Amino acid sequence: MKNITVKDILKVTNGELIIGNKELECENFSKDTRELQKADTYIGIKGENFDGNKFWQQALEKGASCVIVENVKLTEDEKIRWKDRTVIIVKNTLKALYEIAKFKRSLYNIPVVAITGSVGKTSTKDIIANVISQKYDTLKTVGNNNNNIGLPFTILKLKEHKALVVEMGMNHLGEISLLTSIAKPNICVITNIGTSHIGNLGSRENILKAKLEILEGCENPTIIINNDNDLLHKWCEENKTKWNIKTYGIENKSDFEAKEIRLNTYGSEFICNIDGKEEKVKVPVGGEHFVLNSLCAIAVGKELEINTNKIITGIERFELTKKRMDIKELPNGIKVINDAYNASFESMKATLEYLSKFKENRKIAVLGDMFELGEYAEDLHRKVGKEVAKNKVDILICNGESSKYIALQAKEEGMNEKNIHIIENRDEVLKVLKDISTKGDIILFKASNGMKFFELANAIEEKSFWK
Repeated sequence: MKNITVKDILKVTNGELIIGNKELECENFSKDTRELQKADTYIGIKGENFDGNKFWQQALEKGASCVIVENVKLTEDEKIRWKDRTVIIVKNTLKALYEIAKFKRSLYNIPVVAITGSVGKTSTKDIIANVISQKYDTLKTVGNNNNNIGLPFTILKLKEHKALVVEMGMNHLGEISLLTSIAKPNICVITNIGTSHIGNLGSRENILKAKLEILEGCENPTIIINNDNDLLHKWCEENKTKWNIKTYGIENKSDFEAKEIRLNTYGSEFICNIDGKEEKVKVPVGGEHFVLNSLCAIAVGKELEINTNKIITGIERFELTKKRMDIKELPNGIKVINDAYNASFESMKATLEYLSKFKENRKIAVLGDMFELGEYAEDLHRKVGKEVAKNKVDILICNGESSKYIALQAKEEGMNEKNIHIIENRDEVLKVLKDISTKGDIILFKASNGMKFFELANAIEEKSFWK
């Protein structure tokens, strides 16, 4: 255990100790008084609509041993009341969080794997972490806490861990640069360059530029990339003499390739040459994109000199983070695919291809808006409509301002208009589903997280819904 002391925090943040003990060890950190545990160190984070600094006394009342806040002045009575606790004042709690996390990271000489990409970050992280955990006690990003708050708090959870796997997300240029300066990874994974956030960044080339910021925090890192992605393949060819790059892919010749792929609805199998031997790998989740994710995990595993059998076991036994390709069969014989955490054209395409593999009576796709596409919104939603028709979806239900273009394009591609529903009120989606769904149907929910389609999926999974 490598804990940070109050003295360390004061040094790295230039903070002021108002009351308390400089030798106090800060083991666990929290930003939410609702989740705070006794003896935690509370950091008051100020957001656009919320100021955690206002809750410093509530944190102490709940048992926090230390609070780190900004723009707070203690009265003499408050100093007396909390004399057995520690209060640190800093100029900016967010910047203080970064510095504390950087310091915590500096205490650990362990493998740190950072993952970014337009789609597939969380699922790739899950597979990689499970592979690494076959050899090392591994800490990974929980859920998708991959931003400027989630990543440093993940690092602050380091205890006896021997490896760290972190996910890095972004909406704009400069954001991954900050994250990698905190995490300082020695293995950098880029899953793909797609169209997510293209409305903010303007082009896929700018998205590539933003993702490559992951290299800024590293000294001689190993870079692992999806060689089937056009922009990453081009970048690799141009930079393979400058960096230590490992590649994985299905279509392009790569260091780790999948051959003899057998795709099934609930999983897949493929052959991969690992250390000169043809190995069979089984993936417990369907879809070709999970074959790519597994190849990536193999590349990471071999970089960390993990035994091949352990790598294969780690892939076979991994579990996905919730709301990503969750498949449930309801008592009434209807199946539900809840893939509603997020959406881009690339992930929509992959999920619709996956849906097409099912042999159920009818395939129903409930699709919503993809966000942050700017001027590309209509074009990319129409491309999804083409995929709907191509993959022979039986019934299409669209909800959201831009999703109407999915429906319009699906119709233009020849889909029967009677099987297309454009619904303005999200609650009406449930009514339509209840009216049209029958035993043997499979229903897919997919949209950007802000559409909250996971709530729709959860609703129809309740027995009471069908009464």
